[in-house]
Amino acid sequence: MLVHLSIRNLAVVEAVDVKFYRGFHVLTGETGAGKSIVIDALGLIAGGRGTADLIRYGCERAEMEASFDLPEAHSVWKTLEGLGIIADQKESLIIRREISHQGKSTARINGQLVNLSMLREVGEQLVNLHGQHEHQNLLRPERHLSLLDAFGAESINSIKAKYQETYASFVKVDKEWNELRNNSQQALQMLDLYRFQLEEIAAAGLKLGEDEFLSEEKVKLSHSEKTMGSISEAYNLLHGPQGLEAIAKAVSRLQDVAGYDSNGINPLLEQLQSAYYQLEDASFGLRSYRENIEFNPSRLEEVEDRLDLISSLRRKYGDRIEGILEYYEKISRETETLENKDELLEKLEATRDKLLNRLLHEAGELSDIRQKNAEELALQIESELKDLQMGRTSLQVKLNWNEDANGFEWKGKRVRPGKQGIDSAEFLISPNPGEPLRPLSKIASGGELSRMMLALKSIFAKHDEVPVLIFDEVDTGVSGRAAQSIAEKLYTLSKSCQVFSISHLPQVACMADRQYLIEKVVEGDRTMTSVEALSEEGRVHELARMLGGVEITEKTLHHAQEMLKLAQAQKDSF
Repeated sequence: MLVHLSIRNLAVVEAVDVKFYRGFHVLTGETGAGKSIVIDALGLIAGGRGTADLIRYGCERAEMEASFDLPEAHSVWKTLEGLGIIADQKESLIIRREISHQGKSTARINGQLVNLSMLREVGEQLVNLHGQHEHQNLLRPERHLSLLDAFGAESINSIKAKYQETYASFVKVDKEWNELRNNSQQALQMLDLYRFQLEEIAAAGLKLGEDEFLSEEKVKLSHSEKTMGSISEAYNLLHGPQGLEAIAKAVSRLQDVAGYDSNGINPLLEQLQSAYYQLEDASFGLRSYRENIEFNPSRLEEVEDRLDLISSLRRKYGDRIEGILEYYEKISRETETLENKDELLEKLEATRDKLLNRLLHEAGELSDIRQKNAEELALQIESELKDLQMGRTSLQVKLNWNEDANGFEWKGKRVRPGKQGIDSAEFLISPNPGEPLRPLSKIASGGELSRMMLALKSIFAKHDEVPVLIFDEVDTGVSGRAAQSIAEKLYTLSKSCQVFSISHLPQVACMADRQYLIEKVVEGDRTMTSVEALSEEGRVHELARMLGGVEITEKTLHHAQEMLKLAQAQKDSF
């Protein structure tokens, strides 16, 4: 569960530190006081996208930090291990998020830096936020299939994964088959081009590193005459009177007097003797090099022609010889494919037909499982709606096949398989007996949508391990007994997880285990939002405000006290 939340410089919040507990929490306050900012902070903690616009005016950054206490068996610990994040299951999990005025975001889990996708992967296992936008999603039939599959995940996930693997294989083979079948004329033109290119590259007989070797040889051949002159001159200088002959005389002179001062002269003598031998070796090397200098204009012409050929091939097929040879291998394979097109088409078609047959059978299995899940989901939603004062509502999760005149034959229909199968789903509802089932988007009111969403979340809460459920004004559009039913449902949910709700309804607020007042205050010339955990007396006054508006009377205070007593009695009866 969430045990602590700290917010700094987020929108109109300057500094807020709040402790939370098990059970049902409600956040109340005047419209515009900043209740949603607390929810926004938790959304950012869970990996939501943040922008610089969220930062309090005049501040450098916004900061949020949340601490969670989780059971050792919770799945998030394995996720953290997989992400390489060090975490002790016996200690709190701490998530920190910062947003700078440049719009850059920094996130840490237990002090370790993580990117946004990693934070989201962890956050979605900790916090489930349900706002008004989800009501709009509920009105979109394209979202209904994913809701159905989420409900029946245990029974459908394995066959769905198997289907999607087959689907990916089929799409790949089908694409290859269509491309090969539809590009006949172009293929023949490409085949002629490939054959010419293969012949041209093969005739060149390229070798790796050949261009570098030839470039070096070209330089040598181009300057062979100058090299010959310089080498000869160097050799002659070494053998002249000022070269080896002079050093030999110097050695002889030192040898004549070495005995007079062996310690002083012998090291110098050894240096001269060493220099003489090294220069003698160098002179032999110069002579040998001179004898091997090739002054060959025809070879130079041959090297230049070869380099021109390689340069021409590089312009056409690759920057280097390696690239040319890689291109050669590539078009060799494509040429083989084109030359054996008919045979390959037959193989691809056989593979495609086999995959299509398997795909349609797996899609049928998927559809059958979904049909069972749709019936069970409808029954469970109706049961939940009964608790929410919609007991006479009929609901159906209708499944249809995605039919397409250009699709594939399956059980007397032409269908078009997609990544999710051949099904589409839509929630149909009849709020009143005697009325036909119609699409949810056509007839549901705001209050009915709120209760429908709460019913779904109540069902899904039994199937996942998310410890924190947040409802942003889920009671919109309801009043009276319906509001009381929503309050009771939220309280019931809080028995299995921690529930937070923003509400303007006293019926909902009085059923909470903890109530927090969100207020906007002005200090000097700055406005800020505060969060106060209300005492019993504070709850009475806040409920009285919610009941009576601006003026709080003895009657509204008494009414608020009575509501809290009745709510406690109701909770004790669960």
